[in-house]
Amino acid sequence: MANLNKVMLIGRLTRDPEVRSFATGGKVASFGFAVNNRRKNSQTGQWDDEPVFLDMEAFNRGEGGRQLADQVEQYFRKGQQFFIEGHLKLDQWTSQDGQKRSRIKIVVDNFQFLEPRPGGSPPESGFRSSRPAPTPSRPPADPGTTFDNPPEMEPPEPRGEEEIPF
Repeated sequence: MANLNKVMLIGRLTRDPEVRSFATGGKVASFGFAVNNRRKNSQTGQWDDEPVFLDMEAFNRGEGGRQLADQVEQYFRKGQQFFIEGHLKLDQWTSQDGQKRSRIKIVVDNFQFLEPRPGGSPPESGFRSSRPAPTPSRPPADPGTTFDNPPEMEPPEPRGEEEIPF
């Protein structure tokens, strides 16, 4: 039987990263992350956002490996929006009162900035792809439109439940 343990999320940091170093020279950055589940309130007909709060960890990957904890420490700040790609990890322990405890964490494998960093352009992304970057098929309509100066766009209206195709 095949297994798949992959998580892809877009959300915001709920707190600044906390970084710990290991005696072996490794490093881990821990931070909070929030994503929203959007639901239509059956009583009011309005769309409500229900937040989901997650614990995340990013590790440095040995000599010559990816240094995600260092990148998280340097660039991640509370409130910033990111695309995170990772996998689930189950932490289990016994509390001081003898109770068995557990929680699910997400271990960051890749990330991508979704907002420019304050005071400048975004740093290099932690996301690595084997595919080449797409080339635009036509120039932007307004030559003044750049990553730092995106055009103003209205967000799409939420689709009604009757329009969902499943």
